[in-house]
Amino acid sequence: MSFLRSPLTQLGATLSAIGGATILLRSHHIYNLEEHEARMDELEGTLRGHIGLIEEALDRLEGKGTEADRGKKVDDYYGKRGKDEKSKH
Repeated sequence: MSFLRSPLTQLGATLSAIGGATILLRSHHIYNLEEHEARMDELEGTLRGHIGLIEEALDRLEGKGTEADRGKKVDDYYGKRGKDEKSKH
């Protein structure tokens, strides 16, 4: 059992533990980043849809909106995504 007390064995075990923990934490971090991006995309779509509803209500109050335009802004805003607009530039 003297090989367990060897500095080289202890160094190897320590480096292996650090490497294993790093790989585990990296994969967990990447998963969390992907989940966060998905949640933000969903939230962005919801906010854009609400903005469309508010603008349509404002147009109706101002007398600019027609019955044919109803739902058009909501669809336009909700269908867009910020990351899609950024990739075009």
